[in-house]
Amino acid sequence: MSSPETTDQSVCEDVLTIRLDGNAAWLTFNRAEKRNAINDVLLAALSAFFADIPEGVRVVVLRGAGGHFSSGLDLAEQSERKAEDVLRHSRGWHAVMDLIQFSGIPVVSLLEGAVMGGGLEIAASTHVRIAEPSALYRLPEGKRGIFVGGGATVRLGRIIGPDRMTEMMLTGRTYDAGQGQELGLSHYLVEAGQGEETARELASEIAANASLVNYLIIQSIARINDMARSDGLYAESLSAALSQSGPDAKEGLRAFLEKRKPRFS
Repeated sequence: MSSPETTDQSVCEDVLTIRLDGNAAWLTFNRAEKRNAINDVLLAALSAFFADIPEGVRVVVLRGAGGHFSSGLDLAEQSERKAEDVLRHSRGWHAVMDLIQFSGIPVVSLLEGAVMGGGLEIAASTHVRIAEPSALYRLPEGKRGIFVGGGATVRLGRIIGPDRMTEMMLTGRTYDAGQGQELGLSHYLVEAGQGEETARELASEIAANASLVNYLIIQSIARINDMARSDGLYAESLSAALSQSGPDAKEGLRAFLEKRKPRFS
C-alpha cells in the first residue's frame, strides 16, 4: 500500500478527488459538467487508487460531484474502434471493476442523480449502496446500438436477475430510486440530503469490523456463489477457520463476555 501523500499526487486527481478522513477514503468523480461520465483518464485514476490503497484505509466511499453519480461511458470521447480494440477496452473495464470489488477493502457508494450505463456497472461492483431519492437507473446501451461491456451481465445480472436486465436493455427503461430499492440496486434509500451522513455512519460501522473478516466477506461470498455446492461449503469452512483462529476472534469473544464493543486491531 502507498502513503496518503503518494495517492494525493496522482496525475488523475482533477477527475477523481481523494479525501482521507481517518480510516475512510472518500473518492469523488469530478466531472460534474459531464454528469461524471467515465473517460479513460477517470478509469485510470480509479485503477491507480484501488491497486495501491493508502495505508490505514479500512473503508472507501465512492460518490459523484454535482448531484450525479455517473451517467456512464463518455461517448463524446469515444472514437471508432476495431473489434479487437473494443474487446481490450471492455477487458480494461473488467479489470478495474474487479479491483473495486476484490481489493479487500469495503466500498460504500452514494448514488444520486444519474446512475446509468457504466456508472451502474461501477455501482454494482461496490459492496454497500446508498441511494438518495434523485437516483435514476438505466442501461441505455441497447438503444445506442451497443452491448454493455463493463461487467453488467455478471454483476448487475446477479443483483436484479437476467430477465430484468434483458428488459432494461431492450426498452432503455429508467427506474427511479424507489423501484431501484425494490430491485436491490440500492441497499438503503434515504431522505434527500441524508446520503452523506448515512454513508459516514455506515463507513464508520464497517471500518470498526475486524479487517480480516471484512476481507473474507469481500473475497469469499462472491466467489462461493460461482462454485458448486460442495466446493462452496468447503471454501466457507476455510474462511471460517481463518477468521476464528486469530486475535480478532479472541477479542470479539472477550468483548461479548464483557458486554462491550470489540476493539479490533
